Amino acid sequence: MSIFGTMKTAVSGMNAQANRLGTVGDNIANSSTTAYKGASTSFSSLVLPSTSGNYNSGGVETQVRYSVSEQGALEYTTSGSDLAIQGEGFFIVQDTSGNIFLTRAGSFVPDEEGYLVNAAGYMLLGYNADGGTPTTVVNSYDGLVPVKASNSAITAVATTNGSLTGNLNKSAEAVASGSWASDNSATTEVDMDSMLKTSVTTYDEYGASVTYDFYFTKTGDNSWEVAVYDAATKSTTGSGSFPYSSTAVRADMVFDSNGLVSMTGTSVDGTSLTVGGIDFDLSGMNQLSSDSLISKGSANGSPAESMTGIQIDSDGTVYATYAKSDPKALYQVAMATVQSPDNLKLFSGNVYKPTADSGVVTIGFAGTTGYGEIVAGALETSNVDLASELTEMIESQRSYTANSKVFQTGSDLMDVLINLAR
Repeated sequence: MSIFGTMKTAVSGMNAQANRLGTVGDNIANSSTTAYKGASTSFSSLVLPSTSGNYNSGGVETQVRYSVSEQGALEYTTSGSDLAIQGEGFFIVQDTSGNIFLTRAGSFVPDEEGYLVNAAGYMLLGYNADGGTPTTVVNSYDGLVPVKASNSAITAVATTNGSLTGNLNKSAEAVASGSWASDNSATTEVDMDSMLKTSVTTYDEYGASVTYDFYFTKTGDNSWEVAVYDAATKSTTGSGSFPYSSTAVRADMVFDSNGLVSMTGTSVDGTSLTVGGIDFDLSGMNQLSSDSLISKGSANGSPAESMTGIQIDSDGTVYATYAKSDPKALYQVAMATVQSPDNLKLFSGNVYKPTADSGVVTIGFAGTTGYGEIVAGALETSNVDLASELTEMIESQRSYTANSKVFQTGSDLMDVLINLAR
């Protein structure tokens, strides 16, 4: 047995334990780091060939692994832009140089330009939703853009379409000609079930509101008329809205037991009525022997106003919120997965890059197969167990000391050999 070999084996053991202590130190230092994944040291033996009666001591080597696939606990915060992933997947982020990384550290806040940036300075990426429902590019990062969470500009969206859903009472009495809403008569007074009125607010290209009054008048068996006026032109005297100073946009409606069959008029396309350049879908109107009512109405567009904040759903859709109008989808946060997350390469800032061992990156959206859900207003904590780390530290210290004793014994034996030559 070589004394020098024994000493080198002891040095190998001390180096291995030093690496183990290094991972323990990193884990303890990052026990409060958002979404930090604990490091561990794996040992494997190095064996040298030995001859009969002569043993050659080998050594030990270490490999550091990160428990990337192990979920950390979630903690709720007071910030709606903090994001956590419950389940598999990673956020896709980029640094200031445009380099793409993966991370689970979702402590995002808007920077001076409004872009969502986490505590390590990495910018969140997603797909733009302005063109409708986003789609992923599965084999590259093409199409990803930085997610912007604030906008100081005042914006307005013109209304392009709307719809009305409801019932017109089949049992109602028909209204005599001359008292139809399209006749614009100031004396029009009929039963509510024979003439149903509702109003829809829309917005022009400048964000100004334009309200239209819809009148549904029974004109005969299974026949109704719809007449639409600009509410701004209604009468300011008397107790009713008639007469209007504007001309009605009108159409004749024909019903059967299945609902609206057809519509005829100069501004009709199928079962849609075009008013002021806005297409109103009336296919949801029905005719049953029940009270006349509008059960649902809607119109897109928004008034001139600025964003008040953002709202992020579990599927990663980022909505702009406003004081008056409905939320508007801006982006959908992209997520990524790899076949072997534990083999990703770690970089400063708690970010990762794929390697040959981790497999290729696949991009998708939260909540779909293979991807977890996004939890807004929460952060994933470190998966480090301090009790385990302190135990490992004690074990490593003992092993390091034992290896040093082997080295010291080898050194003493070398002194004995040297002294024999004197």
